[in-house]
Amino acid sequence: MKIVPQSDEQLRQEVSARYARTALQVLGTPAENTSSCCGPSCCGPSEETQPAPEAPAASSCCASRCCSSDISQDNPITSDLYTQMELGEIPVAATLASLGCGNPTALAELSPGEKVLDLGSGGGIDVLFSAKRVGPTGFAYGLDMTDAMLELAKRNRQEAGIENVQFLKGIIEAIPLPENSIDVVISNCVINLSADKGQVLREAYRVLTPGGRFAVSDIVVQGELPPALRRDMESWAGCVAGALEEDTYRALLEKAGFVEIEIEVTRRYSLDDIVSSGASASVASLSPEERAGVDGRFISAFVRARKPEKQEA
Repeated sequence: MKIVPQSDEQLRQEVSARYARTALQVLGTPAENTSSCCGPSCCGPSEETQPAPEAPAASSCCASRCCSSDISQDNPITSDLYTQMELGEIPVAATLASLGCGNPTALAELSPGEKVLDLGSGGGIDVLFSAKRVGPTGFAYGLDMTDAMLELAKRNRQEAGIENVQFLKGIIEAIPLPENSIDVVISNCVINLSADKGQVLREAYRVLTPGGRFAVSDIVVQGELPPALRRDMESWAGCVAGALEEDTYRALLEKAGFVEIEIEVTRRYSLDDIVSSGASASVASLSPEERAGVDGRFISAFVRARKPEKQEA
């Protein structure tokens, strides 16, 4: 278990490294500093097995999910989020790199001609879906800080043959787009990874047009987290430790200026689900009472809000 540092930049580096491992695996590029146990001899005779992104660089990575050909199939948070019909519309690589916790494009109810921004766009799955829904008169932006994910996303865009898309490099706390330029902001299990979620929500509000919609899938916790789980770097990068408490999420949205706030539960996770998502070390350190308190408190949620039509002077 690695402890979350105080530096926001160090946290970004840890999160980026985890997502880069996923992108590099899909791209077929070996990640640097991975353990030799992640080779074929670690998990079986197949020469096609590769290290999974959940494994830290210095660990043995001999768990069953280490050498799985389906990156997200053993993670209850990131699996089974899209219909087979939807997945048939986009490159397989975009699906393999998806580390989300929901389907924000279904939530957003996108219309032709709208401009959409996906915060933390990863391999581009939600950007590509969005571009199809808004049509040639609309546009979809993806924002990500990880070079390998941006490379993968651009490759997926080219393979899909979708033109009304642009992937931008940057952080979600400082969106590189002008104010009042986006109709809908979406995100898929990324805002919880930020160390300054209030700033992310203020930036989302800034770039939205008056009347614009905020429609994200995110991990939310109903109640307080034990300190050991909150400090665990690996569970933070796995969408667990950074989750906001539900009332806090509402309060930050209101403070940013949003109205019509709704938080709808879409999945509820057991303690075993949390362990499988990458928090095994911190969960093992909890007392029986703390474990009972965590069980069932983590949820995937659709978070909806709107920027008012008229802004106060």
